[in-house]
Amino acid sequence: MPYLNKYILDKVEEGAFVKENFDELCWTLTAKKNYKPDRNGNSVVSHQDAFKLWCLFNFLSEDKYPLVMVPDEVEYLLKKICTAMNVELNSCELEDFLSQEPQGQGGLTVWQFLDMVNSGRFLRGIEQEAISMAVEEVYQEVIEDVLKQGYLWKKGQLRRNWSERWFMLKPSALSYYMSEERKEKKGSITLDKHCCVEVLPDRDGKRCMFCVKTASRTYEMSASDTRQRQEWTLAIQTAIRLQAEGKKSLHKDLKQKRREQREQREQRKAAKEEETQRLKQLQEEKERKLQELELLKEAQRQAEILLQEEEQRRRQQHEEMQRTLEIQLREAEQARASMQAEMVLKEAEAERQRKRILELEDMQERLQEALQQEVKARQDEEAVRYAQARLLAEEEEKLKQLMKLKEEQEEYIIRTQMEKQVLKQEMENKNKCLEEAQKQLEEVRVNRQRVDQDVMAAQRKLRQASTNVKHWNVQMNRLMHPIGPGDKRTNMSGGVFAGYQPLLSRRDSSLKLKQRVEDKGSDATRENSKENVSNGGSSSTLPSPDADTMATEPSN
Repeated sequence: MPYLNKYILDKVEEGAFVKENFDELCWTLTAKKNYKPDRNGNSVVSHQDAFKLWCLFNFLSEDKYPLVMVPDEVEYLLKKICTAMNVELNSCELEDFLSQEPQGQGGLTVWQFLDMVNSGRFLRGIEQEAISMAVEEVYQEVIEDVLKQGYLWKKGQLRRNWSERWFMLKPSALSYYMSEERKEKKGSITLDKHCCVEVLPDRDGKRCMFCVKTASRTYEMSASDTRQRQEWTLAIQTAIRLQAEGKKSLHKDLKQKRREQREQREQRKAAKEEETQRLKQLQEEKERKLQELELLKEAQRQAEILLQEEEQRRRQQHEEMQRTLEIQLREAEQARASMQAEMVLKEAEAERQRKRILELEDMQERLQEALQQEVKARQDEEAVRYAQARLLAEEEEKLKQLMKLKEEQEEYIIRTQMEKQVLKQEMENKNKCLEEAQKQLEEVRVNRQRVDQDVMAAQRKLRQASTNVKHWNVQMNRLMHPIGPGDKRTNMSGGVFAGYQPLLSRRDSSLKLKQRVEDKGSDATRENSKENVSNGGSSSTLPSPDADTMATEPSN
């Protein structure tokens, strides 16, 4: 196996080799060591037939290593070989052989199977050539998936003539050859689930006819007899069914079904054994229960005797108890009367208790209401306390601020008192200065009144002088421009006053100059009084108006 795996099996791909050649290689490697035919040449099967039986064994063996063939499959294979030779298998002799032969893993190995076939116990009196043909037929059917083969007459497509051909049916196709040697293949009919086979009536001198219909063509064929036609139609229908079910080999399907049947049979056998075991256990349980029942009956008899004694004793006790109960009954009647009286009292007491309970329930409701009010009041009190604490904290904060302000105020008062003393001293000094300024102001007022009187007198003199000037101007105009005959009055008046315009303008300018002097004097007086007040007064005297100025103003 290491040689095969390393140099052969690891280098091959699935579908890239011929399985028959690989089987021959494996047979060559294993048969020389394990296969032991008769040395005298009296073996039932030839070397080539042993190879084919070896292939059939591998196909029908169980799917586990080492390979073994169960007795059912051995019987199935031998029956097929015997059926191919039209010989009936002796099942009893096979069972005896299998019972005597040591079986490992629940079946025969391939070398035990070949030794059994070569022993001649089941193929006694049959020629080797017949056995070889039967093995070849079974080999083709099982290994090569040949469902059926034989001669049929086929109708041509173009020439429409009938020709005898050797047909070989497999699950995928129906092939036909010139002869049974299968050297020259003439054609093949591919089968699928859409194909069908039909029986045709006899015509054209042919009997036992049938046809195979495919998607592209219909093939007409004729069998040798009705039995052959029925076998061919059933075989072709089986191939079409396998194609429809997606299966590639009929015998693989049959092998799987036989295996399932064996498993079901084993399950039924196991279930039957289990049922037998259970029935046996039930029988033992039944016998045990019968014994227990006998013991129970004996115990029941003893119990009845004891029961009768117990009944007699119980009857005596019952009579004594009845007498005691009568006495107790009388006492109970007396106690009942007293109990009834007590019950009346108890009912009255219970009625009072019910009223008391109602009162207590009412009181409980009021107490609950009061408790709720108290809880609410406590909650309000807690809220008020919380607010009060908050207010106290705020008040304490404000008190701290107030104390701080008070300290600042005291400092400010001390500082203010000191400043007040300084200001008071300054006020006294300023009051003294003010009194002196008031005295000077009174003197200024007196001087001003005197100046005003002088100004009024000068104004009267000025008005009188202007009146005289106007009068003299008029007189002079009359003298300078005598009135001629025919002159208008307006021109005369305009001409008279025109000459005196310079004089009037000088008079107006003198009045404006006087007014400006008076204003300057009043402003100077006010400024001096303010300076005297702010500076505490001064000893300087205001200047009096100049007499020459006052004297010149009227003249001007």
